[in-house]
Amino acid sequence: MEPIQVILAVFVLFALSRAYLRYAEGKIKAAEFTLWIIIWASAMVASLSPKTVGFFSNSIGIGRPADLIIYVAVILLFYLVFRTYVMIDEMDQKVTKIVREIAIDRQKKR
Repeated sequence: MEPIQVILAVFVLFALSRAYLRYAEGKIKAAEFTLWIIIWASAMVASLSPKTVGFFSNSIGIGRPADLIIYVAVILLFYLVFRTYVMIDEMDQKVTKIVREIAIDRQKKR
């Protein structure tokens, strides 16, 4: 086993522990926790068995396994940015509603 494989495996275990703690604290939902398990388990398989990534990349027509990893990472990052954008937009709408309600209440008290 190469040193980079050990480093990646330790990092994946750390990331899984963080995801579990967030789930146990109720900060993420079961579906999100499952998504993170799939992502980190895939990373573990890819780091410990690089030939598996090669098999998948060849089977879908991508020449190099590293390209497949980059493509998946970019798609995942776009998805996470989209989810973050949606959450921020929802929070913005909630804050706006609260501020309006407070302003109306203050106007009524005058």
